[in-house]
Amino acid sequence: MLPLSSILHLDQQALLALNFDGGAVMDTLMWWASDKIIWTPLYLLLVWLLWRKYGWQRMLVALVVVVLAVVLADQICNLFKTNLPKFRPTHTPELEGLVHTVRGYRGGLYGTVSAHAATVTSVAVFGSVLLRRKWWTALSCVWVAVVCYSRIYLGAHFPLDILCGITLGALLGWLGVVVWRRATRRWTE
Repeated sequence: MLPLSSILHLDQQALLALNFDGGAVMDTLMWWASDKIIWTPLYLLLVWLLWRKYGWQRMLVALVVVVLAVVLADQICNLFKTNLPKFRPTHTPELEGLVHTVRGYRGGLYGTVSAHAATVTSVAVFGSVLLRRKWWTALSCVWVAVVCYSRIYLGAHFPLDILCGITLGALLGWLGVVVWRRATRRWTE
């Protein structure tokens, strides 16, 4: 097993390989991809699809559960940032001047686990399991990949931060499915 210092060094090298100046168009696309509001139509589509498949009552329960999963993901990420602080790439002294940033954005000082990765993954897993549609799952995978990569492109997170966020989000998304199934069991019996 690699020592922590070697893992962190590999993480820095991976970031430097993935973070580059892609020009004005790429900068703008990645900036938008990291903005939560741009994904509103996808959230609305998910709500509509859940309503069509399960009716308004079960859709409302799903909405409450997925919002709780997102809030929980965000708060757990904040706990990591507070209790296991790790500099973001833009604040890492060894990488000063090497990390491409967009619009002067440097993010907060610490970014141990990516809240963007955790929250979008929790929604994607929850929606994919409930909808069971290949096209939705594929769309969700693209959505998660774009958002996660945007965080690396903007210099806000290391790849390991993203992987930890994806793992946390997947667990919370699946937990949300379990909670939703138990909460709505009486409507299926």
